Order: sequence, then C-alpha cells, then structure tokens
Amino acid sequence: MTPKTPRSFVARAARGLVAVLDGLRRLLLNLLLLALIAAAALWAWQRLRTPTLHDKTTLVLELTGSIVDQARGGGARSQALDRLRGQGGESHLRLRDVLAGLDAAARDPQVTQLLLLTDGLQGTGLVTLREVAAGLERFKATGKKVVAWGSGYDQRQYYLAAHASEVWLHPMGMVLVEGYGRWRSYYKEAFDRLGVSANVVRAGRYKNAAETFTASGPSPETVESDRALYGSLWASWQAGVERARKLPAGSITAVIDSLPGALQAVGGDTAKFALNGKQVDALKTRDEMRAALIERGAADEKNKTFRQVSFGEYLARHVPAPEGSEIVGVVVAQGEIVDGRTGPGLIGGLSTAELIRKAREAEDVKAVVLRVNSPGGSAFGSELVRRELELTRAAGKPVVVSMGDVAASGGYWISLAADEVIADEATITGSIGVVGMLPSAEEALGKVGIRGAGTATTWLAGAMDVKRTPEPRLVALVQTVIDGLYTDFIGRVATARKLSPDKVEAVAQGRVWSGKDALPLSLVDRLGSFDDAVAAAARRAKLAEGRVPRLRWIEVEPGRLQRWLQRLGLSHDAAARWAGVADGAAASEAMLAAAAPLVGPALTAQLLGDLGWLAEVATGQRPFVAATHCLCAAP
Repeated sequence: MTPKTPRSFVARAARGLVAVLDGLRRLLLNLLLLALIAAAALWAWQRLRTPTLHDKTTLVLELTGSIVDQARGGGARSQALDRLRGQGGESHLRLRDVLAGLDAAARDPQVTQLLLLTDGLQGTGLVTLREVAAGLERFKATGKKVVAWGSGYDQRQYYLAAHASEVWLHPMGMVLVEGYGRWRSYYKEAFDRLGVSANVVRAGRYKNAAETFTASGPSPETVESDRALYGSLWASWQAGVERARKLPAGSITAVIDSLPGALQAVGGDTAKFALNGKQVDALKTRDEMRAALIERGAADEKNKTFRQVSFGEYLARHVPAPEGSEIVGVVVAQGEIVDGRTGPGLIGGLSTAELIRKAREAEDVKAVVLRVNSPGGSAFGSELVRRELELTRAAGKPVVVSMGDVAASGGYWISLAADEVIADEATITGSIGVVGMLPSAEEALGKVGIRGAGTATTWLAGAMDVKRTPEPRLVALVQTVIDGLYTDFIGRVATARKLSPDKVEAVAQGRVWSGKDALPLSLVDRLGSFDDAVAAAARRAKLAEGRVPRLRWIEVEPGRLQRWLQRLGLSHDAAARWAGVADGAAASEAMLAAAAPLVGPALTAQLLGDLGWLAEVATGQRPFVAATHCLCAAP
C-alpha cells in the first residue's frame, strides 16, 4: 500500500477549495439572477396595475401626517418624537409633490374633480397650508370642483377644507377652531427642587429661548411678543377662511364668542351647529359622500364606488417630468441648525453648505433659491451656511430666499446673504438675538451624596463641568462671548438690509415678528410665495421671460437601493425607510414609550423636546452653547 504524499493531500485540498468557491460563485449568481427577476416582475406589476385614466375620474387627495418642504431622513431623537406625536410611518408629504400633483391634475382632461380628505393631516404650519390652499384655488380656477369631506375638522384641516368648492362633514363630526395660543412648560421650580441650574445668559430682552428653564412663567416681554405674533397669524387665518367661504369679516370670531349659547340651542349637535353657521355645506356619511361622487362623476362598477385615482398613484404615474434647460437650483434649509453634517429634513452647517456649493459649481444652474423653514440653532452652523450663500452671490449667481413657516434667529441669519428675501405674511421671522447656557447639577448630585473634587493648573480647567456651579467670572466670560455674537448678528443684519445698527437694534432684541409685520421694518423685501421666489431668481438670472424655469432640488443623493425602490413606485419616505436612512431611533423611542403612559404622549414629546436641548448642551463636546434659536412655534 502506497502512503499518501503531502503533495497529493495539498492537491486534493486545493481542488476542494476551488469546488467550494465555484459553488459559492454559482449560488451568488443565482441569487443575483433571482433578485433581478423579482425586480423586473415587481416593476411590471407596478406598471400593469396602474389603470389608464378614463373620463370623469376623481382625484383623491388624502392628507396624512404633516406637509413639509423636505422629508426627514435622519436623527434618532427627531424620528422618535415624530412617532410619539403619531407621525410615524407615512408621516410626511412633500409640499412640492402636493403642488405638482394639483397643477398637473388641473390640466388633465380626464380628472374632473378632486376629493380632499383631511382627517390624517397634522403638524403643518400656516404658510404651508396657504401654499396648498393656493394650489386648490388654481385647480378650481379651471372650472373643476373640489369637495372636502371629513369626520371632523381641526383648525389646520379646516383651513384647507374651507378652500374647497363644497365642505362636507360627517353628521357626528365637528369643526374645532380655537385660534392661536401656546402654554409652555416652565421648569424653574422643578429644577430648584432637584438642585439643577441652567445658568442662562442671553443678548436681547425678548430672547426667551431658554426662559422656560429660569422662570415660573412668561416674562412681560414674552407676553407682548407672543400676543402680537399670534394676533397677526390669527388675522391671516381668519381672512383666508372668510374669503374662501365668502363670509363677512369677523364671522369666525363671532362664532367662537357665541359658541356656548348657540351650541346649547341645537342640543349640543356640533355638526348641525357647523351647518347652521355656514362652516360646512352639507352633512354626509361616508357612503352618502360616495354616492354623491358617483352621481357627479362616473361609477366604478367593479369596485362599487366612484371612478377614482389616488393622489400617490397619480403623482407617480401621470405627472410629467419637468423640462427645460434653464435651471434654478433649490436648496432646502429645514429644521434645527447644527454644526456638522446631518440627513434630509435638518440643517447641518457643513452638509447644507456643501449643497449650496454644489449648486454654485453646477454650470447649468443659473440661480439659487434657498427655502428656509427653521427656528435656528447653532450660531456657528448658521454662519457656515450664510458664508456659502455669500460666495454664491460673489460668483455671479443670484440668490433668493423663500421663507416658509419659520425663518427666525439662526433661520434669519442664514437668509442674510441673499439678493432678495421673500416671506409669507404668516412666516415667523426675526428673533435676532443669542442665548447661552452653562448647565450645572452640583446641588442635585450633592443630594444623593456625590461630590466633585479635583485639581487644575488654571481656573478654567474643569470650570464648565456640570458637577460644578459656574463661578461669576466664568458667567461673565460667557456673557461677553454672547454679547459679541449679538453685536456681530446686528452688524450682519445692518449690512445685509442696508439699515443703521441702531435701527436694527430697535427691532431686534430677540423679538419674533410675522412676515406681515416684518415687511415695514425692512427685515424682508416683500411678501410672496415660493413660486414668487423662483420667478424672482429667474428674473435676476435673466432667464427667458414667460417660461417657467426647471427646478433642480439640490439634496443629499439617495443611495442606489433607495433610488431603485423609488423607481418601483415607493414614496420618498417609504424608500428612505426601506433603505435604512432613518435607522437609529430605537433608544429614543424606548425612552419615550416608557414615559408616555405617565404623562401622555403629547406632553412627553413636549418635555423631551424642551429638555433635550439642555441635555445636549450638558453632554456636548463644547464647554457651553451659544445658540441663535427662537424655540418659536404657533400651535
């Protein structure tokens, strides 16, 4: 018997390894082939299941979640907050998609009417509502009807419904219009009991971004500012509804003032009260609504309903792609401003600046529109964005700012390098001021027997540790920095708006203004919509008159998987989630879920939103925060 040689063993091992590798290769190729076949089948199924539109088709616009300029794609805390507020899942509709669909349907002869369903709408600002309402009015201007139906309407939902040709309400529903107001949570007494101190320093007597940490109630300046802002927004809301419903001026306020007695007179029947007050045109159940639309349009015999196409289906299959070689680039600056990079729906000082630079360096982009919808945030991040816009203007490309729901504090800072600033009358803007914090928990730790101690080579080493109470000279040092930033802010506004520093100082001090009130103060150039901003940019770039320029939305490029999913018909949000863009919210969501049963989800979201900023300061890499943030909103 011949013994086995080492060489034959090595040969057999090599052949085995080759066989294994060949098997793996075949397996991977087969899996790839199966994936391609599945993708092709899914693509074909998506195409085949899309029916050709027939005459008398009703376009169904069901608004779910919030309408935003840019779908949010990152940030664990923000994702968790959205879920807690009930805005998880398909929670965002992009404003540009809603308007594109409405405008395309207005020109489409197969679409003869629109059904507007607003039950799921939430978390949308007044400026955005006004943009959608204008789209509804353009649709109606072609002679087509818009019918709104709801099981009930809150203030946001009713603003859009009021712009329909007819407003229908379920017989058990109600129209709830409350006006504008906000009750903040104030933490001073709780912090005193816990032994926590925020140590807030600020520049601007109206700068109340951190007031909730140091007071037990609003200051007189906050009350003054809020009263003026809410009054202006409420006037805008009422005027829009009364004009759309052809009601006399003051009708909405009269209805609210008479509510207790008038509701009692109809036996507490809220739907009948709304009908008698001409808030709605008819009371209909869902099946009655369906029957009425069949009679007005055409029947779908197969599905026993009216002939219809969903808005998402229509948008994906029937809205033509924009054409034209003259391009205006659009960069969205939405959400809080941070220093570094972030995903869509938030403003990163670096990432947003890179998008602006990309627009500047693109030869076929002739002008840039910055759509701002931000309450501010990091002063440093704000300056990074502003500087890139300044360089864009210096390169010869016009820059126009379109202000959305909020463009305040840091959101106003980044607007200062524009050739023209256009705000809506309901935009919340201004808040020219700076706030800083030096949080301390020395007393709180002492209550549980924890003491901080150590040695240092200078008085600054460890001076900003949260285990220590800041000494007076440190607070004075930070105040000097905050004052310097405020002076810089005032100077930049004065230069950009061609005003004297004294005149800017008189309207600054951290006070917020509505767009309507900001115009006579020269804080903005004129009032208008996003389309007005695009037209202004095209005019400044001397593009062809009478032609609508093609828009290129300069955004973070989606990954290959996300682009592939979008081509298959998934929405922008759904594709982002499936592609993993919005991962990482689990920890925050778990914390929220634990707290929600104790105080309720809405309050939990508010508390986490308020205290999250303080926590980020305490755990951040910087020794203290200097923020251009207004913490302003109009619920």
